[in-house]
Order: sequence, then C-alpha cells, then structure tokens
Amino acid sequence: MNGKRYGKKRVWVMIPPWLIIGAVVILVPVFIFMTIENINRQKEQTTRLLVEKGAALIRSFEAGARTGLGLHWGGFQLQKLLMETAEQPDIDYLIVTNTRGTILADSDPLRIGAIYGQDLDLAKIAGSEKLAWRQAPNSEGADTFEVYRRFAPTRDPLPGFPDPFSVRSPLEVPPPGSAGPPPPSPPAASESDPPGLVIFVGLNMGPITAAHEEDIRHTIWMAILFLLIGCAGIISLLLAQGYRAARSSLSRIKAFSDSLVENMPIGLVATDAGGRLIAFNQTAEAILKRTAGEVLGKPAEEILPGSCRELFRTLAAERRLIEREIDCAVAEGRTIPLEVIATTLREEDGAFLGHVILFRDMTEIRRLEEEVARSRRLASLGSLAAGVAHEIRNPLSSIKGFASYFRERYRDNPEDRETAEVMIREVDRLNRVITQLLEFARPLTMDRVPTPLPAVIRHALKMVEGEARKKGVTLETDLSAEIGEVPLDADRMTQVFLNLCLNAIAAMEAGGVLRVSLARRDERTVRITVADTGIGIPKEDLPRVFDPYFTTRSSGTGLGLAIVHKIVEAHGGEVRLESEPGRGTTATILLPKKTEVEKVIHS
Repeated sequence: MNGKRYGKKRVWVMIPPWLIIGAVVILVPVFIFMTIENINRQKEQTTRLLVEKGAALIRSFEAGARTGLGLHWGGFQLQKLLMETAEQPDIDYLIVTNTRGTILADSDPLRIGAIYGQDLDLAKIAGSEKLAWRQAPNSEGADTFEVYRRFAPTRDPLPGFPDPFSVRSPLEVPPPGSAGPPPPSPPAASESDPPGLVIFVGLNMGPITAAHEEDIRHTIWMAILFLLIGCAGIISLLLAQGYRAARSSLSRIKAFSDSLVENMPIGLVATDAGGRLIAFNQTAEAILKRTAGEVLGKPAEEILPGSCRELFRTLAAERRLIEREIDCAVAEGRTIPLEVIATTLREEDGAFLGHVILFRDMTEIRRLEEEVARSRRLASLGSLAAGVAHEIRNPLSSIKGFASYFRERYRDNPEDRETAEVMIREVDRLNRVITQLLEFARPLTMDRVPTPLPAVIRHALKMVEGEARKKGVTLETDLSAEIGEVPLDADRMTQVFLNLCLNAIAAMEAGGVLRVSLARRDERTVRITVADTGIGIPKEDLPRVFDPYFTTRSSGTGLGLAIVHKIVEAHGGEVRLESEPGRGTTATILLPKKTEVEKVIHS
C-alpha cells in the first residue's frame, strides 16, 4: 500500500507544471480561433441564406408582375400583389423605387411617393443585374436584412401596355381587410428620370439573430467543452506517460533490489504480518541448507532453527533492532556461528508488516580470529622460548662436560659409568628439544625458486618408506602431471612433508594406507593432501594441534605441526587439518602457484 501511494506521487511529480500550462496555452488559442471561424462561418451561411431568400422573393414578385402584365394588369393589381407577397413571414417590407429614390410601390401604401434609398447609387443598381444586400437598423425591433437589385419583370414594356409605374393610376381598391381610403396614386414619371427600377426586400432578422446568438452560445460552450476535453486528454496522455515512466522506473528499481537482495553476500529472511516467509535469498539457502522453493509461503516457526525463532519473540516483546551472535543448528547436525541483525518492518502509520533478519556465517571469521590469536600467542611464546633456550643451553654444556668426565673417571665401575651415560643421553635429548625450539622461534629464511613439486613429494616419501614398511603402512600417490614448477623452498617443504607423513604413520600402529595427492585447486593455487587411515584426532583437540608443545604422544615434542604451520604460512599458503576419530586424518596444504623467484623472511 505504501508503494502504491508512492507510485501515485511519483506520477504526479514526474509531470512538470509548466508542461500542463504550456498545453493549455497552446490549446486555448487553437480553440478560440476554431470558435471564431465557426461563428464567422455560421454568420456567412446565415447571410447567404438571407440573400438567397431575398433573391427568391424578388424573382417570385417579378414572375407575378410579368404574369400580371400579360393579363393587362394595372398599377393597382401590381401594388396588391406586392402587398400580398410582403405578408409572408419574416418579411418587413417590399419597396419598388425609381432611380431617383421615389417609392413607386410599397408594402405600406402610405409610403408611396416617399423617397427611399438615396444613400445608394440607384442608377447604377438599376443598370445592373447584380444582387446586393445590407443590414439596416430598425428602431422598432431587430435589424432588417435588406436585399436589393434592379427590378425588371420584362426586358422591354409589352407592346400596347403602358408601364404601370410610369403613369398616374389611382389605386381604387384598398388592401384586403382595410376599411380606409385608397392609397395615393404613384407619382407620374418624368421624362428626365433615368430609366430603370430598383426593388428592395426587407427581411426580419429577429428569429435569425436569436438563432444565431443561440448558435454562438452553443459554439462557445462546445469550444469550452472541447477545450476541457483536449486539456484532459493531454493531461491524461502526460499522466499515462508519467505512469509508464514511473512503472518502468519502479520495475527497474524492483529488478535491481530483487537482484541485490538475492545476490547479497549475507543471508536475508523476511516474514509477513502472518509470520510466513516471503523472502529467502541465495546466501540464506547456502547457510541454512534449505531452498527458497520449499520454504516460501510457509510459517517461519516451522522452517527456521530454534535460535532464529527466538529472535522473533524478542522482537515482538522489545520492538527494537537486535544485533547479536548466535550458534545456529542447521542440517546434518552441524552448528554454525551466525552474526544476526533483526528488526521489525512497519508502515508509515505504524502498521505491522513483518520481520526481517540479516545474518552472516562467522565460521571463517572465527577461524581467522583463532589464527590471529594463535599467531600472536606463538610469537609471544617464541620470543620467550628463545630467551629460555639460550639460558638453558649454556648450563647443559657444563652438565654434559661433567657427565663425560665422570664417565671416564668411573670407567671401571659399570654402575657409575652407566649413570654418566644416561646423563649424557638426556642432555643430548634436551639439547635437541632446545634446538627445535630455537628453530621454531627463529625467523625463517625462505629461498623460493621454481621447483617441481611432485619431485619434492616423492623425495619425502622415499625417506619414510622404511618406517612405513615396519608399521605395515601402504603408500599411495596421486600426483597430477599438469602441475609443473611451483615457487618454494625445497628443503623447508621437504621438512613439511616428512613431519606430516611421520605423524600419519605414527597414527597407524596396526597398519593402514597413507595417500598423498597433488592437484590444481584453481588457476592460482595448488592443493596437496596427506590422508591416513589411523586413529584420528579427538574433536576437542583439533583447534590446538598447531600449538607448540601440544601432543597426544608420549614420545612427541609437540613442535612438528607447529613448524609445518609456520613453514606453509611463510610460503604464503594455508594448512588445514580434518579428522574423524577411528577413521583417519587429512591434512590439506594450499600453496600459491607463482612463477617469479621470491626470497621471503618470515618471523
């Protein structure tokens, strides 16, 4: 839920305000222009319709007049036709004038003889067939749309019929429904009048204006609606684009975070609010010896070891970050040390989401810590041993000298002579121990040169063949032919192999098999293993086997493996010991495979 809110915020944040403003600024002029164009187009269409209507009325009246002239109508009948024609809806008036503007016929008979249209060039209009129009103000209501042109029922007066509008002809009959006096007669034509007549048709613009205004309002509202729709569309597109970009970004972030969690070098386990496992990365699989496929979705109480389950209870009670080291029992009865960090996951509003545990296998770190502690202990012990050895060696020389003197003096006394010889042997044994101690404490000088490692191993095995034959031990080798020269000190490494082989033979009193293997571990390291089938080493003694003077044999000095460890470390390598009581011991040596000649002094 938190992620959804964040995603929505991200969509809005990804749309800059100036982009929305820019879209509105672009759309508004476009829609204003379109609205104005639409209004103008409607106005033009309305004008065209009015002009066509006026032209149709003019043609209709001309046709009626032409018919009347054929029937020998006079001015009265034509006036009546004009008045009846003007009674059609939306017609304000019909006027016929001569070229001087004198009204010869009018839908309002009272205006006959008045002057109309002097603001126009009536002579030009009467001499042309072109239709013209104008919008005339009307004080009594809406404006009048006036259409006018030349009035010519026939091209020439009909033979024998006078022009009804060029003679004085009183109108004897009033308009239908009128009880008043007859309208005045049209004025007589003057010989100086220019020839031709002009007809005016006045159309009421009230309904058309109202409809036009309604169309304008409708157009404006439609323009506003389309503008809003356009803005909404653009904003929707921007939102969709922002959403796609945010979704793509979130997908990349999720893929990255999933990859990070899955491949992080520490174990990660997470549970939901119901206590079911929802995350279990590769490192957790390797440490706990369970696969994600078999544990995801299951209750953590059923999957995690007891010490890890206890963390959940502690978190529920204390609600704080927990950091501690625990010993965790895993598959195959193994117990491994873990450094654990556990915490509770919560929403922004404090709602509980679950738990997360990060843990790291401390086995290698503890081993390195033990190595460092042992190295420091050995360094201190070596310094002390060197001083003590020097102090002991001088008295030993005196003791041996006195023992030699008494042996010669009591040559004839067998008992005293034997006592002196025992003293001499014990002094020699003690001197050898001191010599080994001094050698262990003294800095090692390594003359490392490229040397065929298989040859060094074979030389060491040849030196222990006799001892192995006495104990009934079979020697086996598996020396890879692809291992060439390795930079090492041949004498020191021979001493290493001798010590390991002699210890292995000593552990097989009833006979057995001593197997020495050599192989490439990787491109930079070679591996040598010395495995026996002897009595093995108790589990509690394994951490101390490389300590000086630690031995389980009554005849041992306890310096053999300590010297092995020191020589191998001086070569930049590593020695490990694995043992199972009753089944044997395996010593593994890892040496760097380099080509350059090195000379190393190791203290």
